Order: sequence, then structure tokens, then C-alpha cells
Amino acid sequence: MSERLEQRTAGQPEGEVSSKQKVITVDGLTLNGPLHDNKAGELFVDEAFQIIMDEVVKKGCNIKEKVCEWKDPEMLRDLLDLELGDSSEPHEKLLQLCRDVARFSVKTNHPRFFNQLFAGLDHHALVGRFLSDSLNTSQYTYEVGPVFVLMEEVVLTKLRAVIGWNSGDGIFCPGGSISTMYAMNLARYRAFPEVKVRGLWSLPRLALFTSQECHYSVKKSACFLGIGLENVQLVDVDNRGIMIVEDLVKKIEKAKSEGIFPFMVSATSGSTVFGAFDPLDEIADVCQKYQLWFHVDAAWGGSVLLSKKHRHLMTGIDRADSVAWNPHKMMMAGLQCSAFLLKDTSNLLKLCHSANATYLFQQDKFYDISYDTGDKSIQCGRKVDCLKLWLMWKARGTRGMEERVDRAFAYTRYLMDEMKKREGFQLLLEPQFVNICFWYIPPSLRGQQGQEGYEEKLSKVAPIVKERMIKKGSMMVSYQPRGSQVNFFRMVVINPQITREDLDFFLDEIESLASDL
Repeated sequence: MSERLEQRTAGQPEGEVSSKQKVITVDGLTLNGPLHDNKAGELFVDEAFQIIMDEVVKKGCNIKEKVCEWKDPEMLRDLLDLELGDSSEPHEKLLQLCRDVARFSVKTNHPRFFNQLFAGLDHHALVGRFLSDSLNTSQYTYEVGPVFVLMEEVVLTKLRAVIGWNSGDGIFCPGGSISTMYAMNLARYRAFPEVKVRGLWSLPRLALFTSQECHYSVKKSACFLGIGLENVQLVDVDNRGIMIVEDLVKKIEKAKSEGIFPFMVSATSGSTVFGAFDPLDEIADVCQKYQLWFHVDAAWGGSVLLSKKHRHLMTGIDRADSVAWNPHKMMMAGLQCSAFLLKDTSNLLKLCHSANATYLFQQDKFYDISYDTGDKSIQCGRKVDCLKLWLMWKARGTRGMEERVDRAFAYTRYLMDEMKKREGFQLLLEPQFVNICFWYIPPSLRGQQGQEGYEEKLSKVAPIVKERMIKKGSMMVSYQPRGSQVNFFRMVVINPQITREDLDFFLDEIESLASDL
């Protein structure tokens, strides 16, 4: 290391060396002052936030704007300067890139975005996301996240109370799929705690049970944890997508007779496609009889618990061992916000997952180390996901959240009734929730049901209509097949910013886009 003295000339920027200040260099690099100009960075943040406000918060919620400005991958690659170079880019170009990112991205806040199980914008939750990302801390210990460790427990306690539990445990996870994996891992650990030390070879063949309409994360979790796809036993559902409990019992008994160890049932509250709710009370009876872990995947449907009018759909939820609930969906907390909730009070979550890393979870800290919650998690660094939900709940109150749920159900009823008045709209079933599944029969196919080639022609309608709406930018809605049922639309009504006019527009636009089919 060499040392030298430099005289600062007039007009030198603040932060550079002053007269008589030592300039220290190491390997040819000067170590006096920050590497980057903070003033320039602050200016960029200020101007970039204005772009976010204009292009995302304002235009993104404006029905006069497009839901998306569609470009094919090759064209979009040419329009955007995505390559990363050796030299820095100028301030104005970086701001223009921010504008381009906003311009060519899908506006999920738009009142006519109906494509996913998340939609719309809650401004208070958005501020919570900005704040947590700006603070850039992790949720693993009290010393680096004191506010958020306390806040997470308050939010989790509130969610458990809504379920009907006056005690328990929980953690925020990076998505409902990880919550499912946590439930599966805990269920196995409770049955065979030696698995943590001795591994899979110490276990009998295990089986878990879930409905044919379960989320695909159940299968993925079974693969990840070494349980295996063959040991995920799918229980029959009725024509509404609801688990048939008699078939659950039959499959459990069959597994036991084959020497397989049943250890868990995963019920669904709000299936992805139909929005179906399994009969939780009856499933709880079965789990109690066979001593199985009872998990409820309420990632989508959990928010009905906030509504006195609709929480009957989840009667029996208080009897579950664990619940997955995604407030980033119907509650609109923003991606991502997924709670894994436990009735257990024996510290099972930590016992199952802890590694006791002494460089992070020291036992001789100067504060109560029970506030260091990170060893409950399979992650080390963990994003702060509680702030956006907490701030939104503070702003809206529980009654405001309830109104949001009730309004979504009311608009779903309105849209369904309007569909029945119009020729060409054919419901697959009466919805339990806010998913409306329907075919649109274009003029050329009406009256041809049952004729040869009808199903094949109908299957092409939804993809064509979707392509047209996306390229036009007028709206976005999902479609899918299901078993022998060819492609149908799945309309999801949750955005509290939508109006009756938006739903009328949706029906008119489907008719218009399919008028020549």
C-alpha cells in the first residue's frame, strides 16, 4: 500500500480529498471517498420514481391505456437494449430503459386484466413494497430486522385468529408452492422425526392424498422431498371439482392394506381453475380417524375467511394442522406475500428446519434470541413480506378487506347473470368462488353441439380470441382445457377497481373478437 498527499483544486466535488488529507491507494485504487456519486444516484431514483408513477401507477390503471403493448420476442429483443456491456450507460438512456420496461410489460394493475389469480393495485401495499426493498434487510434475526420480526408475528397472529386459532406458529414463504413443501416436510417430520438425521432410507413407503384438482405444487413438493410422484394419490372429485371424501377413505384403506404409510391429506380451498372448495370438516374427520396431518391449500381461497357472508366455504378450517394463504392474491398485497400458518405450539417448525448456524444464531446475544426466527426457515436470507400486508391492513382495516371480498363475489354474480342473457356464452358450472369458467360459442358453431368435429372447432376459439385481445391490448383472460373438456375461458374477478362497465366491456369484447369465427 502506498500513501501520498494531494492538494484539492478549486471546484473539486464534495467527497474528494481535501488539502492535507492522506490519499490511500491499494493495488492502484484510491480508497478515499465513495466509489459512486450519491447525488447522481439520488437524482436517478427521484426521476425513475416519477416514471413509475406516470407509466405504472397512473397509466397502468387507466382503462384508456392498453393492458399490454404486445411484441413478438424477436421484435421486442430488437426494441430493447438488453445486452450488458463493459462501460456504464448515461443517465438519460437508463431512464429511457425504465420507460421501455414499463411500456412493454403487462399491466397487471389494469381493470381489464383478468388473466391471473392476482390483479389490481393497492397503493398502500405498493408503498410497503417500495419501503421494504429500499431498506433491503433480511427477516432472519432481530438485530438486522427488529421492526419486521415484530411485525411478522403480529400479522401471522392476525391471520391465525381469522382462521380460528388463538395460538400457533408460522412464517412467510416465497409463494404458496413453498408453503405446500413446508407442510409436507413437517407432516413427515412429525411422523418420523428421525428423517432429519438418518434420511430417506429410514422411512417406510409414504403416501399423501389430495384431489385431482390440487395445485401442481403438491406433486412438485413430493418430487423435491423424495416422496415420489407415485405416492401422491389423487382423490376423485365431483363435477364441480370438489373432493369426494368417500374416495379419500377408500384410497387410504387401500394404501394401508398394501403396507404403505399414509401421512398427510392436502385439501384445496379455492382450486386454480374452478375455484372449488373441498369439504374441510369431513376431511378433518378422516384425518383425525387415521391420524394424518391435515393441510389446507388456501393460497387462492383463504381470503373468504375475511367475509362473514362467505367464510362458510371453509367451515372446518380451524381443524387443520397447517394452512397456506396467499394475501398477494385476493387481498392484493402484491407479489409476493404468502403465509404458511401452523396450529402447532411445540416449535415444530424450528425443530424440523433448524441448522443452528453459530455465525448467525449465536446463543449469547444481548437480547432475547427467541426473536431470531430465521432457523424456522429453509432459507437463510428472506425478504420482508409482512410490511406490505401490514400497511395495507392498517389503511383498510378488517372491514375494508371484507368489503373487497364481498364486492368480488357480487361482481362475479353480476357477470354470470349477464352471460346467461347473451347467446353464445355457455357456463361449465355455477361457480362457488370468483372463477367463472365458460365457453364462447361463435355464431358459426351455434346449434352444432354433438356433431362431428364440433369439439375440435370449439377448442380453437379460446386461443384465437386470446391472441386477438392480447395483440389489440384490450384485455387479458386465461383459458385451458380440463380432461375431456376442450379449451374454455377462466375469468377471475378480484380487482376492486373494476366497474360494471368493465364487465360489460368484457362480454362485448369477447363477442366482437369472435364474431367472424
